[in-house]
Amino acid sequence: MKAITEDFLRVELRNTQPEVYYIPEGKILTPAAREYLQQRKIKVAAGGQPAEPAPAAAPAAQPVVPTVMCAPEPPKPKYVDYETGAYYMEKPEHMTQLFGNVLVAKDHPRIHFRGKLDSLQALVVLDQVQIAEGGCQKLVDDLGNILGVLREMMRCDVLDEAFKNETIIGLTHAELRERSHNPQKFFGVQYMQLPDYTMGRDYALLNQLRAAVRETEVAATEAFRVGNKYTRKDIIEELNRLSSAIHIMMCMYLAGQYR
Repeated sequence: MKAITEDFLRVELRNTQPEVYYIPEGKILTPAAREYLQQRKIKVAAGGQPAEPAPAAAPAAQPVVPTVMCAPEPPKPKYVDYETGAYYMEKPEHMTQLFGNVLVAKDHPRIHFRGKLDSLQALVVLDQVQIAEGGCQKLVDDLGNILGVLREMMRCDVLDEAFKNETIIGLTHAELRERSHNPQKFFGVQYMQLPDYTMGRDYALLNQLRAAVRETEVAATEAFRVGNKYTRKDIIEELNRLSSAIHIMMCMYLAGQYR
């Protein structure tokens, strides 16, 4: 079902003042459109415009030649509302593009997720700047790999493309899971040690990044949930793997592999 908006009516009725506006079958008026018609004192009727009665027969000597009036076709709307199907000639200030010409409100869960993803990328770059000042280049490079994954994730979401990635910091998904669940075996480090200031600045930065990935994962779960199903499991699963990768980097740091 498509909605008829106030913008559409302003264009359609800009040069006319009908007594009644007939809503085409299968369409609805938005509240703003209905109020606009009321302000112009135009009645509203559903079901389409009724057929006009046949004209009375004219005398044979004076045949009636009907005049056909073609109404100008209204301009095509530029944007469409993702939630309601409403059309817009101009983008409202409170809305933003989800993809293509499809709009959602700026507080939509999909936009909230993209904001979290954007902030997460900014945090990775800031961590790289701080660690690069006298820190370990390998740690800076591994963070660069994390950043590349996040940027590709953003691109795929905006373009509505499938997200595919085989490795993070050189580890497959199976290797990430194995090392994350058994750090004692691979790094000689106790599982998920609580961070402390004595562990150093870089460890604290990694822990902050791990928490930010978790927050982004929660935002993605909310954004892509439709009822009891999830539309972008590829993105949600990759965020879970990213948090495992950050945990592994924290273990590598404690094991002295980032010295």
